[in-house]
Amino acid sequence: MIKKNTPADDVLCHGKKCDRKNHCCKMGSGFLIKDDLDKIAEFLKISVDSLKDIRLDAVEMFNTTLHKPKLDKKKGKHYGPCTFFDGKGCSIHEVKPLGCKVGNCSEHGEKLHLWFMLNHFLNDEDPESIRQYATYLKSGGKTLDGGELKNIVKDETLLNKILNFEILR
Repeated sequence: MIKKNTPADDVLCHGKKCDRKNHCCKMGSGFLIKDDLDKIAEFLKISVDSLKDIRLDAVEMFNTTLHKPKLDKKKGKHYGPCTFFDGKGCSIHEVKPLGCKVGNCSEHGEKLHLWFMLNHFLNDEDPESIRQYATYLKSGGKTLDGGELKNIVKDETLLNKILNFEILR
């Protein structure tokens, strides 16, 4: 069972179970964390800034910005092949981003996505991140065991101050 605090190595085991033969790469891309940016830039022999400018899009969620590979969108569609998909597979497979390693469309796909979101977009030290996450949950957003607000901010008084905008930073 995948929970918010499931170790990354265990999550990666679930992410490996995919037999869709590059389906995810043909339809989208995963998110990068800081280490991924550095590894991919080094692999491509370009600067991190060049990588961001040429091959990545910035995406914000819960007051946190991460990058993901650009997509080759066709005819106004919101999906398309990842910029690193070369028609046969991932051209940066040796340094594949964590978001691509854990994300797939297997039976665990939704939980893998939620795990990544909780552990890499949600910042439990940023009051605005907590407030945006609370809005997400209130509007019907899904989470995992351990991803409830009371588990993210264990001090109920502090949580109430954050949610009531008494604590801004």
